[in-house]
Amino acid sequence: MAEELGVSLRTVYRDIETLKAQGAHIEGEAGLGYVLRPGFMLPPLMFSEEEIEALVLGSRWVSERADGLLGKAARNVLAKIGAVLPDDLKSGIDASGLLIGPGQQIAARDGELAAIRAAIRSERKMQVGYADEQGNATDRTIWPIALAFYDRVRVLVAWCELRAGYRHFRIDRIATLECGTERYPRRRATLLKEWYAFQGVPEQ
Repeated sequence: MAEELGVSLRTVYRDIETLKAQGAHIEGEAGLGYVLRPGFMLPPLMFSEEEIEALVLGSRWVSERADGLLGKAARNVLAKIGAVLPDDLKSGIDASGLLIGPGQQIAARDGELAAIRAAIRSERKMQVGYADEQGNATDRTIWPIALAFYDRVRVLVAWCELRAGYRHFRIDRIATLECGTERYPRRRATLLKEWYAFQGVPEQ
């Protein structure tokens, strides 16, 4: 589980103890394994006013600046959160004064973005036809690990087998895209951590 989530064993053990303190019927012990008995429900979510504003602002940005499928998902998330909040906090979702300003229109390419996200989640290789800034076209096999949404462009972060290194691919310069069935040989969490170090930036 720790390897799958990209966290330490200590973090997993701490979170299990937190769940047990909240009433989860978890049996077992560290080093041997755990079993969660059926019937446990997490307590209702509760947010501060600032947390609600952060959720609204972030969801509005995703709704306006990400692709259509993610935008719909963001709106659904807000609706689900609003359905379980008490009335005094629920009004903060609709009445929030935090707005997203208009940005440059980006070509939708919703199908490609959905396929890329699926490949990232399943840790599968992709074959892309890509043209660089000078228009030079290459066919590449890549290991997609992250998708970055900027105001004007969307960028895919991947390990490129052709260049034997990490590369950034602008989505609008990908001419062809095919998601394969072969998993890439290393875990995405490990690759992402390596990419952060390669970029010289702290992990998110």
